[in-house]
Amino acid sequence: MTIEFRADGAPLPLDLKHLIVAGWTGRDADAIAHHIEELAALGVPAPSATPLYYRVSSPLLTTAPLIEAVGGASSGEVEPLIVEANGKRYLGLASDHTDRALEAHSVAMSKQVCAKPCAAELWNWDDIADRVEEIELESWIEEDGAWVPYQSGTIASIRPLADLIEGSRIGALSADGPVAMLCGTFGAKGGVRPAARFRMEMRDPKTGRTIRHDYSTTTLPEVA
Repeated sequence: MTIEFRADGAPLPLDLKHLIVAGWTGRDADAIAHHIEELAALGVPAPSATPLYYRVSSPLLTTAPLIEAVGGASSGEVEPLIVEANGKRYLGLASDHTDRALEAHSVAMSKQVCAKPCAAELWNWDDIADRVEEIELESWIEEDGAWVPYQSGTIASIRPLADLIEGSRIGALSADGPVAMLCGTFGAKGGVRPAARFRMEMRDPKTGRTIRHDYSTTTLPEVA
């Protein structure tokens, strides 16, 4: 399945071969503990190690403005997206949309059952590599008809992306073709919770460039 990306405005269609979701990637031990506690409140077991690299089906990554999820317990998380393709690296924006009910039983399975929305725009890695940790990420959810701040932080809050790239073995996997990895997130203001609409943004404070993406979630009936 081809994703119609754009790299700095130029078309970059990619037939993604591998998709990775990096989890538990907070750099600060207290922040990791907070996120573990936050998810523990939803019944999610603590990880066996940090970080972890979950392999999921590559067609889950999508630029579509609408996704579908079974039941009403799924929610998004804003994350930086690393893409390796044709010997080049790019930085993008994605949401690790996850089924929170299933997450209480298996984090790996919960990652697999939801689409991973992403923005179509990518930035060439070489253009921002010297200041990548200054890049700002923010998300909002729609509640009662209004957009409510949900997450905010910089990439400096996450483990160095170079470490995640090495730990995930993106380089080796890219021998098969394009690879993408979602790189982790920040705590949610007011706690993790579902919303029908999710908005996210990535900003480069040096240049003022932004990448934005909004998506909606249609809830499918949960039939037993």
